[in-house]
Amino acid sequence: MGLFRREVGIVKAVDGVDLEIGRGETLGLVGESGCGKSTLGRVILDLEPPTEGRVIFDGQDLSSLNGEKLHQIRRRMQIIFQDPYSSLNPRQTVGRIIGEGLIIHRIGTPAERKERVRQIMEVVGLRPEQINRYPHEFSGGQRQRIGIARALALHPELVICDEPLSALDVSIQAQVINLLQDLQQEFNLTYLFISHDLSVVRHISDRVAVMYLGQVVELAEADELFSNPSHPYTRALLDAIPLPDPNRAKKHWKEAREPSGQALPESCIFQPRCTQTEPECEKNSPKLQEISTGHWVKCLAYNRVSARP
Repeated sequence: MGLFRREVGIVKAVDGVDLEIGRGETLGLVGESGCGKSTLGRVILDLEPPTEGRVIFDGQDLSSLNGEKLHQIRRRMQIIFQDPYSSLNPRQTVGRIIGEGLIIHRIGTPAERKERVRQIMEVVGLRPEQINRYPHEFSGGQRQRIGIARALALHPELVICDEPLSALDVSIQAQVINLLQDLQQEFNLTYLFISHDLSVVRHISDRVAVMYLGQVVELAEADELFSNPSHPYTRALLDAIPLPDPNRAKKHWKEAREPSGQALPESCIFQPRCTQTEPECEKNSPKLQEISTGHWVKCLAYNRVSARP
């Protein structure tokens, strides 16, 4: 803590999240900045150790692994970072950046590693003859392709896509989305796709989870969630998408300050900003409730319905 420091509160960046991602599936994860999306991705990869709970990968509890066993299983999980500018070492060549994981895991001879790097560069749309160039010699879209190539070099099964499009021009985003989808089909990849862009999430995801202040408040198949949003926060997010006719716009927000992460209410965490709140919402905390097959909502309105005889 330090001599002149004191603990003023504990912030739960991720609180009580229980998610399952099927092999070959894309699970979209959406929510406001600071809601815990990226932290959840880092916890899954064991880059941030959870204070409670478990991460189960292919039947193995990552918290029970260490040393060589953990080292080996990490080969099967990779991440594509948000910023293609700061996530690449400017002092290393593209070949070194993409092949670094092969070196760390002692895969192949130097010649075999170089050939693997050239192959994966071609797969992601980069010219193999660019292998000795440096990141500053590439555009933003090309740098993100380098990041994608680095993630794929070890033949992973799960890829955490941490807002991989947010730093790219709109004209480049569609190319990267198509590339990710093509790679998923070719290599049978599983994606956790973290984003705040709802249109992108709807396009690429099989299922979508909505996070608010570290908690999942709604989870459903993509088409179901966008056609039948059931949590007030989800509806508020969708209402924030600009419409051609402003007269059709609705509002599911209160002009209220978001609760502090250090002092979350023991009742519904969205209650201070919800336009559909009732007295019960100020006293009780909702549970994640399945309202139809595969559609889960964390709202007391559905808890009340399910409790009726």
